[in-house]
Amino acid sequence: MTALSPTSIFNPTSTPAHSIFHLSIFVLVITALIFIVVAGLLTYAVIKFGQATADSSHEPPQVYGSTQIELSWTIIPILIVVVLYLATAQVIHGIQDAPEPKTALDVIAIGHQYWWEFRYPKLGIVTANELHIPVNEPARPTPTFIQLLSADTDHSFWIPELGGKTDLIPNHPNKMWMDPPHAGIFLGQCAQYCGTQHAKMLLRVYVDSPDEFAGWVRNQQQPAVQDASATAGREVFEHTACINCHTITGTAADGRFGPDLTHLMSRATIASGAAQNTPEDLRLWIQRPDAVKPGSLMPAMQLSNQDLDAIVSYMETLR
Repeated sequence: MTALSPTSIFNPTSTPAHSIFHLSIFVLVITALIFIVVAGLLTYAVIKFGQATADSSHEPPQVYGSTQIELSWTIIPILIVVVLYLATAQVIHGIQDAPEPKTALDVIAIGHQYWWEFRYPKLGIVTANELHIPVNEPARPTPTFIQLLSADTDHSFWIPELGGKTDLIPNHPNKMWMDPPHAGIFLGQCAQYCGTQHAKMLLRVYVDSPDEFAGWVRNQQQPAVQDASATAGREVFEHTACINCHTITGTAADGRFGPDLTHLMSRATIASGAAQNTPEDLRLWIQRPDAVKPGSLMPAMQLSNQDLDAIVSYMETLR
């Protein structure tokens, strides 16, 4: 049996995703029945009345109006629409108006061209592109409620296995939530065309066990480690335009235009999931961003090989 795609809606792993999946199947069944009935009647008419007969030169008896037929093709579609409306409204209400328990994790997701910023206001954590959330345990529910904001244009937050896509619209906060019951990595991306690099505006959701999530939180709350062996790279970083766009706590870098790099090496990917977080890919990303993401808003830094090696070595210490 072929494994489902990691971005398939047919493998729901969260209450909102389950609700949307069941609604989708319900709508699919009803529309399939409509198709079968209509196609069956058409086939019957073609077979029964499509044959030429000896008396085909004469028109068949003409029926001008039928109260029964007109009532049926009016009442039945209305009933179908009402049923679909009620089923959809119930799912929308269940997802959008779900109460937030006190044990819920609050996250602010901000869409940028072309990356994701994640803020944990109660934990004092800022990270990018890779969202960490805890498993939702029945004994102690810990769902994740996400406030969705946009820093520039329209985006759409979509992790198919965890929830339906929800738009991020400038000056119009939106929200969604998820409660995955088991650990794992779930993939998603921006689902609203937002510019040149829309297709590479990817994201990952790490659903961690309670202990793993607590460990990740402790690590993210620590300041950047100041490694004496990477002093040269830090000086290069602090004396270039890097500090205008990026933040590294404990340094002069406090930019907000690009991702927070304080714990860069704790992430598996860079460039919003477009490349693996390896020294080779990191070097290429700094040297020639367009080689990784054509149309990227990150400028090529035009560093010498010596400075480039130094800054990559410094980046590798940011764990």
